[in-house]
Parts: sequence; structure tokens; C-alpha cells
Amino acid sequence: MRRFAFLLVLLSLALPAFAVQPSEVLDDPALEARARQLSSGLRCMVCQNQSIDDSDAELARDLRVLVRERLVAGETDEQVIDYVVSRYGEFVLLQPRFNMRNALLWAAPILLLAIGGAFIVAQSRRRTRPVTQALSAEEESRLKEILGDSE
Repeated sequence: MRRFAFLLVLLSLALPAFAVQPSEVLDDPALEARARQLSSGLRCMVCQNQSIDDSDAELARDLRVLVRERLVAGETDEQVIDYVVSRYGEFVLLQPRFNMRNALLWAAPILLLAIGGAFIVAQSRRRTRPVTQALSAEEESRLKEILGDSE
């Protein structure tokens, strides 16, 4: 029984800890769920590799409050994201949108693989086998002599 209790304690420590304070939580569960979903996709500008939902930074808290205020005001998820992006730039999104400004970044892995593949194919075709020349009459007679083949 002790082992089981110890295992439960360990598992509870492994659960993600959210930085959302109780004072930030909305009364409407549907709006709160939308706020959590939106804030999990927004990058903390201080921590940079955490969502604002996971960050304890003051700026992350301000962004969480901003998202909730806009949702309470009746804005759609897209309007909230557009506002945050217009204010903080595309970097605030953990998964940036595909547009013409960042199309090269999205296409770079495919382009690099294609260029590498083309280079490998070109290199393998460039390697040509040495051209074999026909034996001269003298070389042919010497070969027959060595092999003991007399005609």
C-alpha cells in the first residue's frame, strides 16, 4: 500500500503545473476552456520556450489577463490571436502561421532535401567507369600464349 501511495505522489508531481492564478480564472467554464486553449498556443516573451499558460513571468500573466478580457468582451478566438499578434508580432505564436514572409522557412527543409538529393544523384552519375580499350594484336597473341590457347 505504501508503494502505491508513493507512486501516486510521484505521478502527481509529473503533471504539468499551470501558472494561471485562481484570480485569473473565468467564471464561465466554456470561456475559460477557450482562454486555456488560446494561451497554450501563445509564447511567453520572457521565457520564449514556454506558453503563457505555463509561465510565471509578469508579462505572461498580463497576456493571460488580456486574452480573458477580450474573450469576455465577445471577441472570437481569431480576433484575440490577431490582436495579440498585431501587438507583439508573429513571434508570440508558438506555431507561426504560414504566409509569404515565412514561406522560405517552412519550405527550407524540403528544399534542402531536394538539393541534397540532386547533388547525390549528380555525383553518382559523374563517376564513370574507365573505358576499356580493345587489345592490340600483339597483346592478344601474348594473352593466348600465356593461357596456353593455340588456335
